[in-house]
Amino acid sequence: MIDDQTVRHVARLARLRLEPDEQTRMRTELSVILEHVEAIQNLDLDEVPPTTHVQQLENVLREDVPVPGFTVEEALREAPQTIDGRFAVPRFE
Repeated sequence: MIDDQTVRHVARLARLRLEPDEQTRMRTELSVILEHVEAIQNLDLDEVPPTTHVQQLENVLREDVPVPGFTVEEALREAPQTIDGRFAVPRFE
């Protein structure tokens, strides 16, 4: 079990101000968390492959197939103003 001094130290690192009853509750909760971590560390995981996700991910997006882009005329058709085949924008000052 974690002692009160460790709880105060962790709370200070996390910039938490704990009341005495909160400190007691945190001591219990942190002890339970550390017991779980210790149980996990004691498991034999040599045959378990490393994973990045719990479930297999599948790409649900469409295939990335190149398609022809807009022509200059199509791209500029809705532009409020153009200059020499380019978008005209106000000068930033």
